[in-house]
Amino acid sequence: MRKLFSAGYTNGAVSFSMLVLRVVSGGLILLHGWPKLINFTAKMNSFPDPLGVGHKISLGMVVFAEVFCAVLLIMGLLTRLASVPLVICMSVIIFMIHGKDPVSEKEMPILFLAAFVTLLFTGPGKFSLDGALGK
Repeated sequence: MRKLFSAGYTNGAVSFSMLVLRVVSGGLILLHGWPKLINFTAKMNSFPDPLGVGHKISLGMVVFAEVFCAVLLIMGLLTRLASVPLVICMSVIIFMIHGKDPVSEKEMPILFLAAFVTLLFTGPGKFSLDGALGK
């Protein structure tokens, strides 16, 4: 019980927390991106193009972030590098796609952005491929 109210922490607890954050946020964004990959040809002409690079390229960048970078994040491989496209993707969604919408409409992308920025700054923790390869 004393541990529950303690302000102390261990490196193992931090690494386990990073594992949970990586797997949950990466898994959820992967579930969000997978239908975009599967239905790429059906969506490529109508997908939003907030950066003005074309609908197909915009969809391709989102699929890259939400599928391929998410898988890297879950595995803990190149975690910081994989976080960058996800941070950019969530930032575009929050500030460009839903920029004028109320906060209640962009709660989920804000939560994802917070998770991906946290992983960008902290790294994957020791329970990851990055941690195993670094030794």
